[in-house]
Amino acid sequence: MSTTAEATNRDRVIEQHSINYVPNAERRGKVWHQGPFWFAGNFVLPTLTTGFVGPAMGLNVWFSVFAVLLGACFGTFFMAFHANQGPRMGLPQMIQSRAQFGSRGALVPFAATVFVYVGFLVFDTILATQGIGMFADVKLFWYPVLIAVSITIAVVGHDLLHLVQRWLTYILIAVFAIVTVVAIVHFSTTPVVPDAAAVQAGWDTTAFLVQFSLAAGYNISYAVYVSDYTRYLPAKVSAPGLISSVYAGAAVSAVWLMSLGAVLASYIPNADPISALREVGDLLFPGFGTITVIVSVLALISVMGVNAYGAMLTGTSAVDAFRQVKPTVRLRVIGLVIVGVASLIIALFIPDNYLNSFTSFVLLMLYFLVPWTAVNLVDFYLVRRGRYAVAEILKPDGLYGRWQWRGVVAYVIGILVMIPFVSISFFVGPIAERMGGADFSFAVGLVVSGGLYLLFSRNLDMTAEAAVRETNEVELEGSVQ
Repeated sequence: MSTTAEATNRDRVIEQHSINYVPNAERRGKVWHQGPFWFAGNFVLPTLTTGFVGPAMGLNVWFSVFAVLLGACFGTFFMAFHANQGPRMGLPQMIQSRAQFGSRGALVPFAATVFVYVGFLVFDTILATQGIGMFADVKLFWYPVLIAVSITIAVVGHDLLHLVQRWLTYILIAVFAIVTVVAIVHFSTTPVVPDAAAVQAGWDTTAFLVQFSLAAGYNISYAVYVSDYTRYLPAKVSAPGLISSVYAGAAVSAVWLMSLGAVLASYIPNADPISALREVGDLLFPGFGTITVIVSVLALISVMGVNAYGAMLTGTSAVDAFRQVKPTVRLRVIGLVIVGVASLIIALFIPDNYLNSFTSFVLLMLYFLVPWTAVNLVDFYLVRRGRYAVAEILKPDGLYGRWQWRGVVAYVIGILVMIPFVSISFFVGPIAERMGGADFSFAVGLVVSGGLYLLFSRNLDMTAEAAVRETNEVELEGSVQ
């Protein structure tokens, strides 16, 4: 009996589901929890760094903040609308793509998503270690420790991730409210340092467009995460309330932290996120900068868990397309360990000048994700209107098949038409070059892929799908135990 009780208690702590359906009996959580989750998830050092770009290109601080405001609010719109898919379908985000692409057709966006997850996990590990560097700058010690902690959080799963993110939100708001006020008061009343970007800053059209597109693209990239953390909510939660909660959390954090980044980059010469935070924090009193950096590192570790969790879900979905897997806790742990080991190896062997190449790598992966989000959202809201045979999505050779030409063709064409608008370190498309390096490829990909998928779906016969849906819920609720 004691063994049974221990197993039951363990099951209550450790999440039991992965890529499978979450039954109605296990739905839980509150809509407002989504706000803090996405606030903390976006309130990390890479977000701060995104705000450095405008000032570095000669845009003054107020125009930079305005570009951030417009870009982040625009990009979050697409990200937040994925939130409604989780409770309606009870599935993680990326496996839903099978309805538009087929179980094997979805492998290209799956692969791009895993690379983005692992890439951000590596980047966060390096940044967190740099933040801890005041105590010990030993990669061989801190990289494994930080990754192990994040993997442990991800093993426990969904509920712990939500809990950690929620409490981090309160801490982040308290600490960064002080840092923001200190920065604004200090830099508005102190003579500008001669080498600071603010000395030469003004209006620059290209810089404004670049800052806008980066802020928008950064938040659009979170689209692949969303349903992973809304799928446990009751199926009939308010869609407007859920979307608004996700939007508020992700948009407010992005606008706040990117704007703070713009301020720091404008007034601190050669600013980097960690030293800049430490310098401004210490203006309040010596040591507060260190507290600020430590809080930032804690937020990074939590987001590392979020990235590991998402990589595990997407990787498992990809394997399932070729060999159907049973979504057990053991499988989740194995998947997370693989993600952790891969991230550790990459982090240890990545060259010292990784920053520019890594940024280009992440942007390149995002080019593959933007057409996906367009196809996925158009299918959910305009084509199928949230009505899916969910049990068939979970079958690699089910109703939705292995290949769905409409989604695949719209996706591929969307990528191709983005190429002239691309601007990364090793390639600048002809149209982006004429715009001074501004990258608006994400907007082109959204419009073209979404529009083509809607056009292709005009003659989509969903009669068989409607018939299957009638018996779908019984099959799902009876098979998940």
